[in-house]
Amino acid sequence: WRACRPLASLGVCRLQKDLEEVKELLTKATRKRLRDVLTTEKHKLEIEIKNQPPAKLKGDAGEEEKSSLGGYTVKINNYGWDQSDKFIKIYISLNGVQKLPAENVQVNFTERSFDLLVKNLNGKNYTMTFNNLLKHISVEGSSRKIKTDMVLVMCRKKREEKWDCLTQVEKESKEKEKAAYDTSDPGEGLMNLLKKMYAEGDDEMKRTINKAWVESREKQSKGDIPMDI
Repeated sequence: WRACRPLASLGVCRLQKDLEEVKELLTKATRKRLRDVLTTEKHKLEIEIKNQPPAKLKGDAGEEEKSSLGGYTVKINNYGWDQSDKFIKIYISLNGVQKLPAENVQVNFTERSFDLLVKNLNGKNYTMTFNNLLKHISVEGSSRKIKTDMVLVMCRKKREEKWDCLTQVEKESKEKEKAAYDTSDPGEGLMNLLKKMYAEGDDEMKRTINKAWVESREKQSKGDIPMDI
């Protein structure tokens, strides 16, 4: 494994280590189906790493602002969204947010991303970042609204067309999943399900699948079972 750069986030660091391990396993794997599983995982990790926000230098004004906030910072993971002809609307529930000064709720937009920062809400700071949005948005036409217990982020579409999801990563994931189940062979469908479980599973899940594959291979070599998994 390569050491992560000191400025890289812990999330990127873990992804890089996972990718190195998958690459190492790929060099040792000889069975086509196991290589397919590992290749799927490798592709997914590469996409995730590619779409991580770049590490900021100490002199970065944004980083200095965040480091001077004080208190505990919480990453927001839960949200809802819908759309109109002109806007993508993201709803973030935060109890009491309407009581904050307006300048404590900040949203920075680019053509393919936005990040939300809510400062000093009940002694905590809250952040949410969306990178690599599915389509381009208008920075000037986008905004945020503060409602009772909720922040509404309004992303103005560059083109008035329907979005099937919020980010490019989601789109690619859905396309891969659809292709994985597009088979009339039940055995192939089972293998695709295992691939998906492996790709999305944690370390324990991956070890379990690898162990099952090794045991199956040993049994097959002894003639105990006729099928290959």
